[in-house]
Amino acid sequence: MRLATWNVNSAKARQFRLIDWLDRAQPDIAFLQETKLGNADFDALFADDLFRREYRYAHVGQGRWNGVALLSRVGLDDVTVGLGPDAGPLAEEARAVGATCGGIRAWSVYVPNGRTIDDPMYQAKLTWLAALANEVQAAAPKGPFVVAGDFNIAPTDVDVWDPEVFIGATHVTAPERSALDRLTELGLVDLVRRRWPPDVPVFSYWDYRAGAFHQDLGMRIDLLLGTPDLAARLAAAYTDRAARKGKDPSDHAPVIVDLDEARDGDIGPVVPPPSLKGSSTKGPRPTRRSSAASG
Repeated sequence: MRLATWNVNSAKARQFRLIDWLDRAQPDIAFLQETKLGNADFDALFADDLFRREYRYAHVGQGRWNGVALLSRVGLDDVTVGLGPDAGPLAEEARAVGATCGGIRAWSVYVPNGRTIDDPMYQAKLTWLAALANEVQAAAPKGPFVVAGDFNIAPTDVDVWDPEVFIGATHVTAPERSALDRLTELGLVDLVRRRWPPDVPVFSYWDYRAGAFHQDLGMRIDLLLGTPDLAARLAAAYTDRAARKGKDPSDHAPVIVDLDEARDGDIGPVVPPPSLKGSSTKGPRPTRRSSAASG
């Protein structure tokens, strides 16, 4: 079984790239974030193409902002929208959708950005993450469970191109990382890190600015966290860097996990590998998606 998470940064803008990627990568369960479409518009753009490819889907959108989806070729039942009132001031935003797919309880999540550490959205982010931990605590012991998506948190300093650039910024603060650690304390496993050691960069996001992608000035903020029974089935885990190339890409690349069988071989951690490894430049400041319009 192949699981893949991708922040598409506008499903409309990425419509043909998304369909082409589904045909190439053939995920059994795809977790999408930042679709930036209402439900009716998502249906109009994708229902026919997904039906022909035997995907069932659950999409939760709110027009120009946020939006998450689950696409599944292995069944899609017991759909749940959102994390409930415990998610605080962001509870009504389109940031989480769960369903049972092929015997796995799966959640696609778009964790709030947090903006800056002195912005009210930062505390709202921590509140939202606490609600996600409540869901994990309740659901993970019942059977195979995975939560995947754009977490807007780099788990460790290895997961950013230069930790010094991020001093005083969100995505790397101790409270954010503690909130993420809470999910592993509840029993979830970082599936990519289970395959690749903690000193190996496995970036999944590169800013559009300053040639960050070509210099591999990236971050690892797109995660798949699963229960130990899924980790025991892990055959391959990698970032599909090819999907970040070409015309009009998302600023994120899909992260793919194969269970039971490595369909394309035990490859990675980033496929294809970056043409340039590192740079003397400090790269762009981490101000990505800092406006109210962007997470």
